[in-house]
Amino acid sequence: MSEYVETAVPAPTLAEPRPRVPAALADDAQLIAACRRGEARAMEMLYHQYKRRVFGMAHRIVGASDAEEVAQEVFVRIFRALERFRGDSALSTWIYRLTVNASLSHLAKRGRRHEVSDDTLGELPAPPATERDPGLASRIEAALALLPAGYRAILVLHDVEGLSHEECAAILECRIGTCKSQLHKARARMRELLGPQLHGHRDGKDRT
Repeated sequence: MSEYVETAVPAPTLAEPRPRVPAALADDAQLIAACRRGEARAMEMLYHQYKRRVFGMAHRIVGASDAEEVAQEVFVRIFRALERFRGDSALSTWIYRLTVNASLSHLAKRGRRHEVSDDTLGELPAPPATERDPGLASRIEAALALLPAGYRAILVLHDVEGLSHEECAAILECRIGTCKSQLHKARARMRELLGPQLHGHRDGKDRT
């Protein structure tokens, strides 16, 4: 009987697993690269992708009369600085940061520049209040306009845009604890401005 010799079959060569990259991040990387090459269509796509969010945030921080001016300034800053964007944060986080900075700078033009910090976050003056309306949405907008700009920025980022404390801290370049404490104060001021009709409506969020 012939001796059976077992021959080892070489295992198939498998490619190294590729790291999972979120689709949005991959799309952003391609969009940024195209913008850096000066492709007009890519720059237009970036503008249309973020214009509503940029304008909406500027509107809530500086008020309706100056929102368009600030939004235009934000996109000027975006395209000027895009070459230096390193990708340490998401593109959206970087654009939020530029929007908040441009909005706060706009409000501080007539006085000394205020930096976001534990002590000065709530000190920037509010823009002129909008005319109040019997509707709840209008009352909220009017109350938001009366908040100091630093409070307003955190309230918009966290409660309106739905960003986490960590994301807010990255955008505002301050500590997470600062975001939490200032958000608590901003909500308390909002309740004072809105009156008893909203008492208890947002109490649960203060514990987040």
